[in-house]
Amino acid sequence: MTDSSSAPRAELERAAQLAQAIRREIEKVLVGQTAVVEQVLVALFAAGHVLIEGVPGLGKTLLVRALARAISGSSSRIQFTPDLMPADVVGHVLYEAQTGQMRLRRGPVFTNLLLADEINRAPAKTQSALLEVMQERQVTLEGESLPVPAPFMTLATQNPIELEGTYPLPEAQIDRFLLKVEIDYPELEEELELVRRVGQGRMGDALDVSAVAPVTDAAGVLGLQAAAASVFVDDRVADYAVRLARATRTWPGVAMGAGPRGGLALVRAARAAALLAGRSFVTPDDVKTIGPAALRHRIHLSPEVELEGQKGDALLAAMFAQVEAPRT
Repeated sequence: MTDSSSAPRAELERAAQLAQAIRREIEKVLVGQTAVVEQVLVALFAAGHVLIEGVPGLGKTLLVRALARAISGSSSRIQFTPDLMPADVVGHVLYEAQTGQMRLRRGPVFTNLLLADEINRAPAKTQSALLEVMQERQVTLEGESLPVPAPFMTLATQNPIELEGTYPLPEAQIDRFLLKVEIDYPELEEELELVRRVGQGRMGDALDVSAVAPVTDAAGVLGLQAAAASVFVDDRVADYAVRLARATRTWPGVAMGAGPRGGLALVRAARAAALLAGRSFVTPDDVKTIGPAALRHRIHLSPEVELEGQKGDALLAAMFAQVEAPRT
């Protein structure tokens, strides 16, 4: 693939070095989960949101706090529960008897990194309160539009095992997530290292991110997002991404495939992945590598396939093996 990047090479190289510095800082406190860290950074640089699926206790909160410290940003966490109200998410206006005036109380969404923990435990009305913020980067209270800080990123989690008392996410909201990241148990050596670190004279299980050094600020992250958006995408690579998204609509075992956002997500994420790899252009391998995370939440398996116990990732892997990628 030829490099016809719209941004100067030196500028992209500086952005790539900064992206790698952020990753190194996070890895100081987060043991293992290399692929998860990389995919979350890809979503951040692509100005997207992430849906993380995994059992509790695998470091999701630590990841958010470490990332926030590395970019000198703010972070907040919302524990979604069945009784959580939309006002608990976005904020509300209240009357102060002492002053006789209405005062705006901003909700936890007014932050750079928002961890929406177990998002599928709240009813649809509360889940939809995040929809405007994720799409428009603003909150409307009493007819007034209030922008959230930039950059803004939502990292929502859901437990794949415990389904009792949960509410399915609306399709419109699932489609707003750029990537769906699956976080799994660490390897034996990684888990041993985790036990060693936590057992070194530390009381309790408080999350310690003091080892993470801030390497940039909000303006730097916005610069990274602009750099990722300027990474060159050859027409043949864009065609490959679109053909992959369209193939999900007719692939055997898939009841409903990815919409047009699927192809867009592949290109956006592949650009950010190329930047993180230090390149100023996207390769077909960038698209193929980030493809499962960009498409797995945009397809719905047929009932027959689900009864057989097949997984969406297996169908995507078979599809990626069949759809021809550009070679020159």
